[in-house]
Parts: sequence; C-alpha cells; structure tokens
Amino acid sequence: MTAQPPEPSPRPVPSGELRASHDDREAVVEQLRDAAAEGRIDLDELDSRLEQALKSKTYAELAVLTADLPRLDSSGSLPPLVLKGGMYGASRGPGRWEVPGHVIAHGGLGGVKLDFTRAECRLTEVAVEAYGETSGVTIVIPDGWAADTSGMDPGVGGLRDKTTPDRLPGTPLIRLTGSGGMAGVVIRHPNRWERRKLDGNPTRG
Repeated sequence: MTAQPPEPSPRPVPSGELRASHDDREAVVEQLRDAAAEGRIDLDELDSRLEQALKSKTYAELAVLTADLPRLDSSGSLPPLVLKGGMYGASRGPGRWEVPGHVIAHGGLGGVKLDFTRAECRLTEVAVEAYGETSGVTIVIPDGWAADTSGMDPGVGGLRDKTTPDRLPGTPLIRLTGSGGMAGVVIRHPNRWERRKLDGNPTRG
C-alpha cells in the first residue's frame, strides 16, 4: 500500500482577514453613533460609515471605520478582577463580561481560565497578573488582540505565549506579568474547538 503524502497545512488567516460577526458590526455601529453624538463626525459621515459597517465582512474592514476615533476608557474605573483557582478551579468567560483595567489570576490547586473572546473591553491596555502556582493559568484572547509578556517570570512551569503579534487598530494590548509557578501560564488565541463554538453560537457564552 502506497503511503499518501501528508496534506499541506492550511495557510493561517491573517487576523485582519478573519470574518466579523453580527456583534462585531453592532459594536462598531454603537461606537460611531457615540462619536456623532459627541460631535467627532458629522451626520453625513455617520451615515456613510454606518452603511460601510453593516456591509463589512472582516475585522480589517471594521477597524478602518473607527481608527481615527478615541476609545472610551470607562472600564478603567472598575475594581480589579481577582480569580483564585482554589480547590475546584475558577474561570471568567467565554460569556459576556466587562473587562477592568487590572485582572489578577491565581491558579491555586484547581487552575484558572481567563477567556476574553466575548468580553467587552473599552481599554487600550489591560494589566493581567497571572500566577500559575500548582495548576496553572490559561488566558485566551481574541484574534487581533496582542500580548506583551516581557514582564512575566516563567518560573518552573514556564510561559507559553502562542499569540500572534498582529494587533488590529483599536484593540487592547494585554500586558502580562506575574509568575509561572509550578504549573505555568499559557496565553493564546482560541483553539479549533473554541472557534467552532464561537462560530456556531455567536451570542451566548
């Protein structure tokens, strides 16, 4: 029996070419309307941008429409979010949640998963302290978001940064600090199974 040559791996899709969801388009529409109410764009430009937003199919097409608008930092006033793995583990996401400017995750004995894929974030940067401890911390960020892990101590368990440097305009930067501890810290984009869930159920966590 002749061995078949391995199929070539599919070419990774650049983050800007990824398909936008209804929620992504609605978020841009809301931001454009707020900008018009604040006098940043006039009504004619609002109508034009709204029409383009509703027709946009990719993240890159949406990003162009808000690239010249400031992001709102209302989430910066929220208290820090603290997650402790404890005995049974802890998680935040993938449902809707508002991201504060500071997140602290302690893996403990049960581990912690922090999922930003459906989070509402109006900040340009989010400080995340992750301490892997005994069972580790996993952080999932959407495609188009980027992470700075230069301030992270890998510890014994190590740091696995599987994110891409392709940051879309207007998306937040995750500034990761802390220590890998015994079990380590992982920061990545959604895996194949998580993407399937996101595509099949865009409005529920």
